[in-house]
Amino acid sequence: MLHQSQIPALQTILKLDSATCALMGALLVSASGLVAGITAIPADLLFWAGLLLFPIAAFMAVLAGTVSVPSLGTYLVIGGNVLWIVASLALPVTGIISPNVFGWILVLGQAVVVAGFVWAEWTAAQR
Repeated sequence: MLHQSQIPALQTILKLDSATCALMGALLVSASGLVAGITAIPADLLFWAGLLLFPIAAFMAVLAGTVSVPSLGTYLVIGGNVLWIVASLALPVTGIISPNVFGWILVLGQAVVVAGFVWAEWTAAQR
């Protein structure tokens, strides 16, 4: 378990979250057909989810560039990340999409990564 002093600054976490959003967005937009073929997740869903990640990444980057991250911005990022996790898991659980094993690995893997950001952002914001 990390001690409070070992948690990076909120700006650093937001920069990393922003970068991962932008990279995932670029992957999903540029290779939605390929990813769909591997995961059995609809290409249109992957494409639009990827497109959605760009303004989210930009918002996080702007927040990360501030000297003192506004609380409202922090909680919007955390809340958005939680909603992303819930939506990601709800789609296959409710049968809206039917991913194969690789699709489940993608869905669960990115949900775990986003949950890690939620934890890190929450912990850093509490300092």
